[in-house]
Amino acid sequence: MSDLSSTGRTRHRRLREQGRSDRASLFAVLQAGFVCHLGVVSDGVPMVVPTVYGFDADYIYLHGSVASQSLTQTTTVCVTITHVDGLVLARSVFEHGVNYRSAMIYGVPRRLDSDEKLSALRCLTEHIAPGQWDYARRPSRKELAATTILAISLEEASVKVRQGPPDDADDPHDVWAGVLPLTGSWQPPVTDPHATRPVPAHISRRVGTLSPA
Repeated sequence: MSDLSSTGRTRHRRLREQGRSDRASLFAVLQAGFVCHLGVVSDGVPMVVPTVYGFDADYIYLHGSVASQSLTQTTTVCVTITHVDGLVLARSVFEHGVNYRSAMIYGVPRRLDSDEKLSALRCLTEHIAPGQWDYARRPSRKELAATTILAISLEEASVKVRQGPPDDADDPHDVWAGVLPLTGSWQPPVTDPHATRPVPAHISRRVGTLSPA
């Protein structure tokens, strides 16, 4: 698997030891989450929009209403994904930090046509809730027409990961220091009061697993 690109925007300048240059690290960050933040400039004003995503080997896919300003961009955008794994509580406040995994993706978005939308929506749906694409109703032609799907290349991306204990083991101040881990897991489903079917297996088996796997 090839390394990530190294451009002026993705080159690691600070905390280089936390940088990752392999594509496997990018895919691991993408696989571990399903919410990203899309950074755009709209009417000369910066705007950062949270949204769900899907991805394949070449692109990250974002979707929304055709009326969404953030999805009409024809210039470079920035997509970020961040996972917090714990608080790093050091001997000094200066050395406090966060264990995290993050990725930044730069690219000019491409709006998908109607023939490509279904494939991208399947990718997105199966990333968020594996098994749901074949279980739920597929989008109608009218719903597809009301939906914009952006494909942003994964060619220009940057990944950083911070793990481990505080970096101030040589600080003589005698206080507790360490990491307060943070994890998230799926809880039991809450059934829609109008639903008559039992919870399907592909949903119930995720209970207790770490989000989003």
